[in-house]
Amino acid sequence: MPANHFGERIAANYDADLEMFDPDVVEPAAQFLADLAGTGSALELGIGTGRIALPLRRRGVRVHGIELSEAMNEQLRAKPGADDIGVTIGDFSNSRVGERFRIAYLVFNTIENLTTQGEQVECFRNVAEHLEPGGCFVIEDTIPPLRRLPPGETALLWRVSDDRLDFDVFDVARQRLVSHHHAVVDGRREVSSLPFRYVWPSELDLMAQLAGMRLRERWADWDRSPFTSDSTKHVSVWELVG
Repeated sequence: MPANHFGERIAANYDADLEMFDPDVVEPAAQFLADLAGTGSALELGIGTGRIALPLRRRGVRVHGIELSEAMNEQLRAKPGADDIGVTIGDFSNSRVGERFRIAYLVFNTIENLTTQGEQVECFRNVAEHLEPGGCFVIEDTIPPLRRLPPGETALLWRVSDDRLDFDVFDVARQRLVSHHHAVVDGRREVSSLPFRYVWPSELDLMAQLAGMRLRERWADWDRSPFTSDSTKHVSVWELVG
């Protein structure tokens, strides 16, 4: 079982990230997934506080989630519309729901919360077991920003403000990073550090192939803008073969 880094303190403040919860960010993602699901149902891995699941459900798609953190699930349960969304508490790389879905999805780099290659491979296999024939698996993930690292440096600063400091420290030999977050909340300094395993799109394609899926489409964002060498993230869709 992976370590649970999303306890009560982080869960209580998770929705305060205004950029992540901006309707201009949320709505295109929900619409993309709704179009793909059609009249079928959806499985969200790492459903969290329902940032995507709730607007997707409002579009008429039945959603079930898998979530490791009970604290995050409690935040979801307190929201209007959450009664229509079932949640299985467990590790999304191997927890079974007992039904099949038209789509499964992982958003906002959540595949990287699985910090070994083996766990990420197992996640693809688990998804394949939950998909209907011809069903799709969608992942939103960053492109590892290693080109921004100066030679000999391991840390990348990505947000600085009067009350926030966020930076990542990379271990390129092990394809891992630790994301460090310092914030001033109600006059107190809060610190958290989260481990990730970054993964390249081509590596995800191989994981999909091992699980019996093939790449259907890849975009630079939810608006279906073209994916290029300059893209900083990708939205990839794999289809279950057979």
